[in-house]
Formats: sequence, structure tokens, C-alpha cells
Amino acid sequence: MVTSAAIPADPVSDGQATEALKVLVLDDSPAQRNLACAFLRKWGHTAIATGDPSEALEIARDPEISLILCDWMMPGMTGPEFCRRLRVEVTESYAYILLLTSKSEGGALAEGLEAGADDFLNKPIRPPELQARMNAGARIVAMQRELRAKNGLLETALDELQQLYGAIDRDLDEARRLQRASLQDEFRRFGRADVSLLLEASGHVGGDMVGYFPVSEDVVGLFSLDVSGHGVASAMVAARVAGMLSEASPDQNISLHRGADGALHGLPPELAAERMNALMLKEVQSDRYFTLCLAFLDLKTGALRMVQAGHPHPIIHRADGTFELIGLGGMPVGLIEDIPFSGFEARLNPGDRLLMYSDGLTECPDPGGTLLDEDGLIALMRANGSTRGPDFLGRLRDGLVAYAGHDDFPDDLSALLLEFNPA
Repeated sequence: MVTSAAIPADPVSDGQATEALKVLVLDDSPAQRNLACAFLRKWGHTAIATGDPSEALEIARDPEISLILCDWMMPGMTGPEFCRRLRVEVTESYAYILLLTSKSEGGALAEGLEAGADDFLNKPIRPPELQARMNAGARIVAMQRELRAKNGLLETALDELQQLYGAIDRDLDEARRLQRASLQDEFRRFGRADVSLLLEASGHVGGDMVGYFPVSEDVVGLFSLDVSGHGVASAMVAARVAGMLSEASPDQNISLHRGADGALHGLPPELAAERMNALMLKEVQSDRYFTLCLAFLDLKTGALRMVQAGHPHPIIHRADGTFELIGLGGMPVGLIEDIPFSGFEARLNPGDRLLMYSDGLTECPDPGGTLLDEDGLIALMRANGSTRGPDFLGRLRDGLVAYAGHDDFPDDLSALLLEFNPA
């Protein structure tokens, strides 16, 4: 130990720390403790002294303790042993440890650093060196506390984000349930025609929609649409467009009009598409657009009046096993003002069926990125030609899963199957 006579009685005061610190002095020598505390208090710091390492461990739990002056040689517990226990037992705050030692061997210094000490101060203590090392330690402790504070803010922000994302997920789940609830029955019979629906969003909610609406005893309307993009915005536009074709309010259905006889009649499908295009651009005013296939089927004759607005070509599976792609292509709805749409006609014979679908089916990729395309879809239809109704659409979906190698599809899936039965 070094006697107090070896330490100057009047320490210098230049270069003081810019902030008052709370310092713990651990030394088994009362004289050394008192002298170190005198220096610290003269410089404006708060000093707490003890000669008991166990008591020092309890004092060091105070998060206000910024710096610890610890003697190396003490009975019962050495300085490195104290450092080691402190770093294990006190983890909620960080104190900078200066080991006071007369040792200068490299191995001893390595031992101290490995135990958790931050710096060393040779005895006898020289006040300018003590101040300089304390200032360096104070800067490190300040940075450490600032980092902890920022980490705390980050953890709080992450907790808030997780709560927000949880609320969003719950809202999206509810939106998905509402979207599913807005879908009509997956199977419905209109006289001699059976209509089946498939709708599956690639996320919580999707921009596809399929449906039907009765026009009269002998005519039924059918539609398949696909809004650009994904997510809530696309789902809202899909719901809005589906509302334009709702069977719940026939007088509000944009594809119908009431004739002089008071009965409802279907407009030419191309005129209905033009009306929807104008409404999308002037009233909905969204950056979304959608592709559409709209059809009216005469249940007596099997005659089809249709419009195809950028939607995939409908497929007729004839009773004799042949397949026909019908339609004229055309531009999507809601993209260009005053664009004309072209209608076309087709006819279903008893035993024929019509598939209207979104590009989520034909653009389904295999693991190598090759798309299913129309030929692949026809192959799936042919392979499942003996099944009917919702079972047939379920088999198509199973075929897509087998083709893709998973059921996490990159795009929404939707399809409408119309089966025209013998009278």
C-alpha cells in the first residue's frame, strides 16, 4: 500500500470533468479512501467509500454510480474478482471501473481487463492522471447511458409497432371475413344452369371478385373481375364494382335497365362496361383499374352475350370434350376515358360449360418460374372433366398447388363455372 504522504495534498483543478459524477471508492485502506474522496469532492463529484467488497457490490447496484475506483490488492476479494462479480451481478446499469494497482506486468493487466475492468491507474495516484482517466470514463459512461436510453426508446417503439401491426392484422382478418361474407353462395342453380364460384385471396384480402345476378326468369347475369394491385385498396375497389352488379338492388345494377313493360332487362354488355369505365374515372377516381368479363345467359336457348375488358379469355368446354377460347380481348376498365368496348356472342349447348377466371390461374408459376398459361389450364380442366360444380373448381385449385409446389399463390385466384344442363 502507498502512504498518504506519497500523494500531493493539494491536487490540481484544471481539466475538471464537465459533469458531476457519483463515484464509488473501494479500498481497504481508510487513508487511501479518505484521500481519494477528498480529491473527488474537491472536483465537485459525489464520493461513496467502503473497504468491504461485498458492501461495494450492493452499493454498485445504484444506477447513479458512474465510476468505481477499486484497489487491486484487498483481503478476501481481489480487484479482478470484484470486477468479475460486478459484471455478472449488476447488469441493469454500467459503471466504469478504474483498477488502482502498482502492477505493471502485461499478464496482470490482461487479467484485469478480462475480469471486466475498463482502465488502470498506477499508484501512487497523481491527480491530473486521475482526472484525465475519470473524464475519459465519464464520456464512455455517458455514451453507454445514451445508448441504453436510445435502445429503450427503440424497444418502446418496437412494442408500439407490434401492437399496431397486431391491430392491423386483426382489422385485415375482419376485412377478409367481410369479403368472404360478401361473396355469394359458392353454388346456385338458375333453372337449367348451375353456377359455382371460387375466390381465394393471396393475402388477407384480394382484388378479385366473381358473382351472378338474376335478370329475369329466363336470363342470368355473370361476372368475373380482377382489380389491379393487391391489398385493402384493391379489395375496396372490387367491393365497389361488385356493388354495381349486385342482385340485392336490381335498380342500382349498372348493367340493367327497366323497360317500358316495367321488367328488368340486361343492357348490351359492352354498354355496361362503358358505364363502369366512366364511373370509375369520374366518381371513384382511384389509380386502380380492373379487368372484367360480363355475360348474360339466356337459360332457354343457351345464347351468351358477353364483353371481355382485358380479362383472360373465357373457356367453353364442350360436351364432346373440345375446348374453345372465346372473346375479343379489349382494354381494362378505368384506364382510359371514352374508350369503346366490343361485345360478342356465343352459344352453349346442353352439357357444355363455361369457365370465367382471373389471371391468377394462368399466371401461376411452377418452382422454375414457368407460368401455367391457358394450355396448362385446359389440361387441368380436361383431367377433371368428370367432376362438377364446386368440386371441379376445388380440383382446379389442387392442380395449381401441385403445379406450383405450394399453396402460397402470388396472385388472387377466382373462377366462375357455368354448367348448362339439358332441359
